[in-house]
This record gives sequence, structure tokens and C-alpha cells, in this order.
Amino acid sequence: MQIWTGLGNPGPKYALHRHNIGFMVCDVIAEMHGFGPVQKKFSGWAQEGRIGTQKVLLLKPATYMNESGRSVGEALRFYKLGVEDLTVFHDELDLAPFKIKVRRGGGLAGHNGLRSINQHLGPDFRRVRIGIGHPGSKDRVTGHVLGNYAKSEIDDLTDMLGAISAEADWLARGDDARFMSEIALRQQAV
Repeated sequence: MQIWTGLGNPGPKYALHRHNIGFMVCDVIAEMHGFGPVQKKFSGWAQEGRIGTQKVLLLKPATYMNESGRSVGEALRFYKLGVEDLTVFHDELDLAPFKIKVRRGGGLAGHNGLRSINQHLGPDFRRVRIGIGHPGSKDRVTGHVLGNYAKSEIDDLTDMLGAISAEADWLARGDDARFMSEIALRQQAV
């Protein structure tokens, strides 16, 4: 089993924030891959299903971003899994909007959700970094991250979420390079 966690903040007022892209990914994957019903567990919302031959638990922590590690740690301990079985979907300021990069380990780049998971589990989990772009100046970062996607971005957002879900089997198999490549090809074709 693998645990795929989408980072975000609970509640409707946060739903379209750039910071909630991880929650959006989980919702689209669950819908496109026919995951089971949402269950309240592990201080969050969990859905079980399969992607290809792999069993996956999608987890959206209900703890707010700063405590995401508590929820993720509960799930890993329950299933007796290690960080090698964890994938975290999160927003990334240092990537161009809608670009996807996957890597294991690395820095926290000021991301409170990653910081919390790192505190609970260490840094060696797989990250799917989803570009939201940098607003240009440091004093505009908070408003950008906690701002909604603009109407002009919705088509690109929808295409990217669809591409992540459609190519999720590569991620489930552990072929991160192919996952990134296939998403890039889909985005070029649009």
C-alpha cells in the first residue's frame, strides 16, 4: 500500500487557494480512479482505491497545513508503512505555474506543511511539487499562496489536474521520470 497525501487547509473558503492544490489533486484522482467513499480517519479525510495494480490511500489532513505531519504520521503508523511509501502533493513557489517536478527528500522552501511532515517523519518522503509561480516580490507571497486561482487560470488548472490523474499509474509504479514526462507531453498538446 502507498499513502498519497494532498496538502491543503480544510474548509470551503480555502477550496480554490493555490495552497490547496494538494487537496484538489486528491479529489480528482479519487474521482477519475473510482476510489471508495470518504472516511474520517487519521485526523483527516481518507479514501481507498487502486491505481493500476497498486493499492493507494488518499489522505487530506484536516489539521490545517501547520499540523499535516500529525495526520500523515497516524496513517503511516496504522498501516505500518515507512516514508518510502509516502507521496506528498504540494504547491511550489519556485516552479512555473502548472509545472510538475517529483523528487525524494530535499528542502522545505518555507512550506509549513512540508515542515510539519519533516518534523514527524524526517525529510526522505517523495514530493510531487506543483508549480504556482512566484509573485515577484517577497511581500506578495502570502497573498499569492493564499489567493484563489484566477478565472484565466482555471482551464490550465483543470488540464494539469486531469494530466496528473491520467498519468498517476506511472507514479504508483515508482517511475517518477515517466510520470513527469507524460504530464509534460499532455500539457504541450493542449
